[in-house]
Amino acid sequence: MEELTFGQKAVGLNFNPSGDDKVGQVKQTFATLIDNVVNEHESPSILKNLFQEMAVKSLVSAQMAVVKFITYSEN
Repeated sequence: MEELTFGQKAVGLNFNPSGDDKVGQVKQTFATLIDNVVNEHESPSILKNLFQEMAVKSLVSAQMAVVKFITYSEN
């Protein structure tokens, strides 16, 4: 089994109890975005590192909101 990327781990790519393909696609999309942010090497700039951390946290939160939207049911 191939090692998961940081982004895939951050979004919990393998956790999809509903088995919904849309959930998997959304998680992979956000994982790729997170990996793009993380792969920008650390900077000596405290501010740039802060923005990198904020971006990752925001992407994880957005991913969770989108998955919640996709899987929400009033029943």
